[in-house]
Amino acid sequence: MEQPVFTTVTVNGYYTLLIACIVLLFGRQLVKRIRFLRDFNIPEPVAGGLVAAAIIYFLYGFGSYIFKFDTGLKNAFMLIFFTSIGLSADFSRLKAGGKPLVYFTIIVGVFIIVQDAVGVLLAIKLGQEPLIGLVAGSITMTGGHGTAGGWGPELEKLGLAGATGLGLACATYGLVVGGLIGGPTARRLINKMGRKPEEVADRVTSDDLDKPGDIFEQPQRMRLITASSAVDTLAMFAVCLVVSEIMNYVDARYLKDILAILDLPQFVWGLACGVILRNILTGAFKFDMFDRAIDVFGNASLSIFLAIALLDLKLWELTALALPVTVILLTQTVVMFLYATYVTYAFMGRDYDAAVLAAGHCGFGLGATPTAVANMQSVTEHFGPSHKAFLIVPMVGAFFVDLINSTVLQTFVKYL
Repeated sequence: MEQPVFTTVTVNGYYTLLIACIVLLFGRQLVKRIRFLRDFNIPEPVAGGLVAAAIIYFLYGFGSYIFKFDTGLKNAFMLIFFTSIGLSADFSRLKAGGKPLVYFTIIVGVFIIVQDAVGVLLAIKLGQEPLIGLVAGSITMTGGHGTAGGWGPELEKLGLAGATGLGLACATYGLVVGGLIGGPTARRLINKMGRKPEEVADRVTSDDLDKPGDIFEQPQRMRLITASSAVDTLAMFAVCLVVSEIMNYVDARYLKDILAILDLPQFVWGLACGVILRNILTGAFKFDMFDRAIDVFGNASLSIFLAIALLDLKLWELTALALPVTVILLTQTVVMFLYATYVTYAFMGRDYDAAVLAAGHCGFGLGATPTAVANMQSVTEHFGPSHKAFLIVPMVGAFFVDLINSTVLQTFVKYL
């Protein structure tokens, strides 16, 4: 049978950004007009992105077109998002996390072990290479695309052919499903409490203008910012991005050979630089940090990152996954739902904050921290703010989880 000849369409950064914005606007209309999407708290980028991915899949199957979007732009918005988390995290707020921050970190750490154990055991039972279980485990589910890309070549050296491509496909599955199950999981728990949706104000009052915003909690809320505050904020973002680039080079060249646990993704360095820079400016120099500007840049970057990530979703790679890997991924989804419901929610207090934390855990337990934040936003927009969840999840999902995941994976690989 003659193989089809595919035409590759390369989409540069400008067009990628334009299409991503169209996807976001379309997703907003879908969520606004389709009650099912609203009721199950599906994030707008996921709603619009899945439709776009379906159209691209149709063009691939029937028109023989393959689209290559500018991944550099996606990575840049991801870095800006994580940097905004760092710039909004002062030490006083981190202290406010207290014991719940420690408890949630332990809960997440235990789940990573469970995730890898489930993946490896299923792979063995299905007659597959045990390393495949790690690829369909925390490498891609908790680690996401970055960890999949980093571990792929290492696993290929150990004899697992095609580990990189398989990992990226699994990570894409996790990104989508993590965004799909987080909202419904939280809503089910909240409905059991009898909590009703509440109206969330979409404008700031005069009393809010001198108070730091609750970062990411109300993305639709109007923020009043000025050109000068925007420039100041952009300057801080630029410093963090440059430092993350430098540290990523130093890490790859020197640090990871000294201590393997220091082999961190670039976004972790950006987040860490943001935390340090913010607290130096506010603590030592009494700088008036303009949280509303950080909030705007962070939320916009989050939405655009998710839209581009879903535009880059290659559904044909998911359909081409071997049946055993599909079984493992579906099982991981069920395990994540059960763990979030009966462990995360239960041990974090069985209250509204615990339900929002469960939604966030579904986001980065299967996909990525941006998905976790989007899940929590979709819930809090309907049921009200959760300061505890938005304090804990970004820090654990963006920083501690990578350190734990790296340690667990190295242990599993060593014994496999």
